[in-house]
Amino acid sequence: MKNHEETLSPDSIHPFRVQVLDAELTDLRARLKRTRLPPPVPDYGWQRGVPADHLGALLDYWGGAFDWRAAEAQLNRWPQFTTEIDGQLIHFLHVRSPEPNALPLVLHHGWPSSFVEFLKIVGPLTDPRAHGGDPTDAFDLVVPSLPGFGFSVPVREPGWQAARTARALAVLMRRLGYDRYGVHGGDVGAAVAGALSSAAPDRVVGVHFSTEPQTAVTVAAFMGDPARTPGLTEAEREQVETLARVSSDGSGYLQLQTTRPQTLAYALTDSPAFQLAFIAEKFKEWTDPMHELPEQAVDRDQLLTNVALYWFTASGASAAHFLYENMHAQEWGGEGTAPKGFAVFGKQSFTRKLVDPEHRAAHYREYERGGHFPAMEVPDLLTQDLRTFFRQLAR
Repeated sequence: MKNHEETLSPDSIHPFRVQVLDAELTDLRARLKRTRLPPPVPDYGWQRGVPADHLGALLDYWGGAFDWRAAEAQLNRWPQFTTEIDGQLIHFLHVRSPEPNALPLVLHHGWPSSFVEFLKIVGPLTDPRAHGGDPTDAFDLVVPSLPGFGFSVPVREPGWQAARTARALAVLMRRLGYDRYGVHGGDVGAAVAGALSSAAPDRVVGVHFSTEPQTAVTVAAFMGDPARTPGLTEAEREQVETLARVSSDGSGYLQLQTTRPQTLAYALTDSPAFQLAFIAEKFKEWTDPMHELPEQAVDRDQLLTNVALYWFTASGASAAHFLYENMHAQEWGGEGTAPKGFAVFGKQSFTRKLVDPEHRAAHYREYERGGHFPAMEVPDLLTQDLRTFFRQLAR
């Protein structure tokens, strides 16, 4: 790792605003109008991927009523910055609380989301007094775009995986003047959050993870057969086996990104319809199953803001390479020794046996509602859980 101590000057942090050119908007709308959808097929629902009629409706809305300028203004409500660490441009939100003793908290997004995922919880977390909460639960928020995602582009060299990213974010937090802070993450952002605890063990006061049963099974499958997890009842074993099959059946996105990301990159960079379908499929499969459609689980405009961010930054390609780097990484960075907390969205009796079998977590809570994107699906519950977990740690 390069020595970053000489680059810790706050002068190297630059204000940033989202400003998509009119020509880029015009180009997007023209591409959307020229989309060639496949011919009608028998009604398979979502079993074989995103149905053409559903995608067509989303494309019509994206190219018509969806107001990017309004979305852009919403993004620019929050202070944003860029800085260079280890040769890589890092974009981040830095929202200070009006409360003087707020705990700094780093929020790590995963795939296929971005810093857009956290927009609904920025206000409640930084200013609980204004949102009916206890002002002692306030946080200063740092919300980075992982290398290759959003405005943390282009990626200038190979090797950006969870451990290296965590070391860079430890530098970022020192550069911002924070000597102690909490971290949170879901999806691959959970790996970065855990690695940050390892990279800065004397500074991270606690690590909070969000997950849901399907992701718990998917992660456990990397270690072996999750159905063989000790302590599962027969009924739980059957549930885990079912979710493992569902996860395997829907793993095409991961196989492509972790084996041939550059081939996939051409479709993600050239076709907004493909970029939308690629993301919408996972929002359908990973959100709360009580909802039939992804835009019933999350706000449609927020979903399209996220997709548009991938499109305008051409980061579908570089995000795929980030997943490739992680799958082929020689190090993951560990999880450090800081207290851990888990928020599980979609209550199932077997989940803790997969993610915290020895009950070592300082905090563990399951919720009936929500799924893989809790900051978008159930922002109130995630906000509540973050407050509860970090409240018990020494401020």
